[in-house]
This record gives sequence, structure tokens and C-alpha cells, in this order.
Amino acid sequence: MADNRPHNILIVDDREQNRYILARVLRQAGYQCDYASSGREAIEKAHSSPSLIILDVHLPDASGFDICRRLKDDATTSHIPVLQISASFISAEDRAKSLEAGADGYLTHPIDSVVLIATVRSLLRLRAAEALARESAVQWQSTFDALSEGLALVNSKGELARVNAAFVQLCNNHATCAAGENAFNVLRDLLGTDAPLRHPGDERYRADYLVDGRTIRASVDRVDLGGAGIGKIVVLADITDGKLAEYAIRTAEKLAATGKLAHAIAHEINNPLEALVNLIYLASSARRVEDIHQFLEQANGEVARISRITKQSLSFHRDTQYAVPLDVGGVVEEVVTLYGKLAETRNVRLICDRAPTLSVHGFPGQLSQVFGNLVRNAAEAAPPGTEVNIRVRPSRRGGRDGTLVTIHDSGAGIPKTVQEQMFDPFFTTKELKGSGLGLWVSKTLILRHQGTIRFRTSTRDCASGTTFQVFLPIDVLNQAALDNPAG
Repeated sequence: MADNRPHNILIVDDREQNRYILARVLRQAGYQCDYASSGREAIEKAHSSPSLIILDVHLPDASGFDICRRLKDDATTSHIPVLQISASFISAEDRAKSLEAGADGYLTHPIDSVVLIATVRSLLRLRAAEALARESAVQWQSTFDALSEGLALVNSKGELARVNAAFVQLCNNHATCAAGENAFNVLRDLLGTDAPLRHPGDERYRADYLVDGRTIRASVDRVDLGGAGIGKIVVLADITDGKLAEYAIRTAEKLAATGKLAHAIAHEINNPLEALVNLIYLASSARRVEDIHQFLEQANGEVARISRITKQSLSFHRDTQYAVPLDVGGVVEEVVTLYGKLAETRNVRLICDRAPTLSVHGFPGQLSQVFGNLVRNAAEAAPPGTEVNIRVRPSRRGGRDGTLVTIHDSGAGIPKTVQEQMFDPFFTTKELKGSGLGLWVSKTLILRHQGTIRFRTSTRDCASGTTFQVFLPIDVLNQAALDNPAG
């Protein structure tokens, strides 16, 4: 906020006539004036923070050069502009000596009133600009330190130019983070690698690292000036709590999916159970040994069928700790088998068209959850008497080989207003019947496999429907240690 109060100018001169003339000119220009007749008095009154000091070189108790130097060396008075004046010290050497002592201006008698006022105004503008710069620096540093993420500015020499309090706290017990330290050594001591700073590209570098049991995300951006890189900014964020929260949400969605799966399993297992009960009854009431053996053999087949369904349901949500080679088509086929009976209760057929594909490294439980969610959604959206078509094909996207899974229904399609939010967490159109996490979790898991999930939809009459496509590349990196913080 601008200070509209009149500026107070301290006039330091041992001659009363000089003080009077200067004060008269300054007051006519709207300034307030105070006086000092000695160097000691000038030092005392300077601590009341005048807007400017007009300081004579010749004083009875000290040299004006020395008084100026003392004012500029004192942190409480160094910001006050000093205009030195003299009637006897008028040489270029005197002017240079004054400026080297810290003076901001130098005038000699006789002083023209117009020049005096112009000089005073210039020095006051300079002081205002410096005050604004100091205030901005303090505000910037306060904001810098208030951020919860650790921030460090690295200059073109690879040294720490500035760090905030959060960065220093993250470095505790690992590295010294003072300005001037080698940034490569600091990151190597903290993260175990200096890779973030050695990243050659112009794009942002981002990677997660385990530090003392916490997950630290390191991000690095170039700082450019006129197209030339002059340094980098390093951001360190502790994302452990966020990853744990995300893991908890994914677990909750997995439990919800398990409940829905149990309903599908009940339909799937009901028929063999009924057959098993009937066969055991027939075997117990049969008279011939051959008939008993036949009934028991058929009962054994039904038990094997129940066992197979049970194993499928267990593998649906039991996952490996690390990515393993797997056949995506096999995972999709198991999902279709589990949800087939449930779809039939809605008079919807699931048609799986599977072609041989390359093995993909991934987490079978996570992929079963994704495809189960998409197949179930398609079965619920499809009108009675229609089919949901699931295709598994080898594909190549973005220069990578992989597997493409396509799931198509001929339902009413997805309105535009819903399309914009359908991958947002907790967004649902099923009211109390849905958690709003299914598609968000599915997208998260597919991105974790470095894949993509896309959709096309139409709401046109006689041409409505929705198609989801999931592409999984064969070269999935194993990120289990960071992706499963509770593991």
C-alpha cells in the first residue's frame, strides 16, 4: 500500500544558514525537515528512519564520508538514501570518495534549488523502488517457505541457488542443502541417484523414489531465459499419504467389485450344485454298482466344475506382488465366463472372440478387476435380447506391440455431459447403486500398466451404443514396489 504521508528529510550541517536555506527550498516542495548539526546527532536521528539524509561533508566532530560509511554499514539505517553536499570538497576525487563510502548522490555549493529538488525526488523514487523490491523478496521467500513441497533452484553451474524450508527438512539426515552446495551430490545423497538433474530432455522429468520408507516424487523443469537454459527447478513432494489413500480407495472398489462378483458366482455355481445334489441322491438310491459308479463319476465332474469356478473367482482378486507374464485373452475369457450367467438373467449374451496374442507383463488381479468392471457395465447397459461383443486382438500403437481388448454394447450410449466426468472419482449415474470409482480405478490400473483406455459412444436412434478399447503394451515396467505402498 502506498504511503501518502509527507517525506521527512534530515538535514545534517553545522552551519545554521545552510540548514535554513535547504529547509526552505524543501518545504516549498512539500517535504518536512529535521536537523542535526553534528555527526553524532546525525547517527542518533537516523534511527528514526527519515526518508532521506542530506549530509554535509565537513562536520565539527567527524568527516561526512565516515558518517556516511557508518550509516550504510548499519543494517537499521543502510536503506536510507544519503545525499552528500559540500562547499569545499568539490573535486572529482571527493565525489568518488563520497560514492565509494556509500552515498547515493553528491552536490556542491552553490546548489541550484531546481537541481536539489530533482535530485531529492530521484533518490526518493530509488528508495521506494528498493523498498518495494525488498518487500517483494520477503513475500516471495515467505511464500517459497510456506509451500509443503520441497523446492530448490539450481543454477547453470549445478549449484543450489535457493532452497525452501521443506526442501531442507526433506534433506535432513541425508545431505547439506545450503545455497552453493553441489545439487548433484545433494540429490545423490537424498534419493540415491542424480538422474533427475542429468535428464537431457526439455520435457519435465518426474519419477518416484523410496526414502526412509516414504515415497518422494521428484520433478525437474528447465528454467529458460531467451530460449537458453539458465538452470533448473527441483520439486520434491512426499506423496506417501496420497498413494496410501489411493490404495485404500482401490481396495474399497475391489471389495465392492467382489460383492458384485459373488452375485455372478452364485448364478454360475447354482446349476452344478443342483446337479450334484441330484446325482448324490440317485447314487444313494441306486441298486446296481454300475449305476452308482456312473452317478458318482458325473458328480465328480460337477465338483470339478465348481472347483474351477472357485479358482477363477479367487484369482479374480488375488494378485501377485510383481508383474508376471500373462495371456490377456485368458484373463478376459475368465471374466466373461464368470459374468456370463449373470448377463443371461438380463437376457444379454456375452460373446468373446479371442485371437492369439503376445504375452504381456502385468498384474492379473488388477486386469481382471478392470475387464470385470467394463464387461459388467456393458451387460447392464445392453438392452434385453442383445449381445455384448468382446474381442481380443494383437495390436500396435504408438510404436509398441501389445494386445487390444474391445468391449461393445448396443445400449443407449453415454450423454456428452456424462462423458466429461465419467473417469472422475466418485462420479456415478447409478445413484446409491454405484460407488463412482469403477472407471477411475480402471483407468488408474491401466495407466499403471502403461496402457490406454478409450471409448467411443453414440446416442443416435438406431445407431446407439458404446465401445471401450483397452490397449496393453508388452513392455510393461515392474513398478510394484511403488504402486502397492501397503504391500
